[in-house]
Amino acid sequence: MDSPGLVPFLGYHHILMFLIAAGIILLSLLLAGCSSTSPGIPNIFLISLYYQSYPPSFDPAQVDPGVTTAIANIVGQAVLEVRVGYFGICINPDGGSFLCSNNASSLASQVSVDQDPLNLIWVASTFKDSIVFPYLIIVAIVFAFICFILLATFPGWHEETDERGSEREIKPFPSRPVSQVALALIFIASVFVLVSVLWQHTASVAASTVTQDLGNGSVKSGVGTTAMILGWFGFALFIIVTIGLLVMILSISLLDRLTDD
Repeated sequence: MDSPGLVPFLGYHHILMFLIAAGIILLSLLLAGCSSTSPGIPNIFLISLYYQSYPPSFDPAQVDPGVTTAIANIVGQAVLEVRVGYFGICINPDGGSFLCSNNASSLASQVSVDQDPLNLIWVASTFKDSIVFPYLIIVAIVFAFICFILLATFPGWHEETDERGSEREIKPFPSRPVSQVALALIFIASVFVLVSVLWQHTASVAASTVTQDLGNGSVKSGVGTTAMILGWFGFALFIIVTIGLLVMILSISLLDRLTDD
């Protein structure tokens, strides 16, 4: 399954380990979104809520279409933006730099009533505390890391001397039980990430739509593209590793059968 070639110490399992490490990094960045003001971190968010004046939409289902005017009068000149991550909230009160914290109360104390007249910081905090659920991703990262450790125990290429006295490079097959445990762990991790990303996407889109409808003409919202990309790419990498491990186990089983025959 592996060939020493130009890179004698690079095995099939090393490629899988690299993919797992890349997936763990992507998911870790996803969890770190809006947790600090470090460069790029405020741009990793699940949902964004911000004040912006725009022509309101009207529909026959609206009992009181004129409420949009009242909301616009309340909002006034506010331009505050709130971004929500798994473990933090970032606010931009006046179009300048972001302030980030996991405590919504401390953020609210740093803005005036005119800057957040509709309590978007509180709405964002409610979304984070009541809807966002990061723990499946955390468990998935733990399982993926254990799988990474198990793959590191796979034997690599080494030289042995045959009966004729000549040296040759060989690579023993990895332990089947260890391979099966690694496969089970990365498969469960993939399922957990899939559930979390679907949950994240559905909840963010629903909250974004409802918030914008309630603030019709004065509040806009959006779903974080970067967070979605990180989540789906992390899932894709774990699935590739799952398929790779499954192919390896099936190939070894087939080779064992051919050898026995």
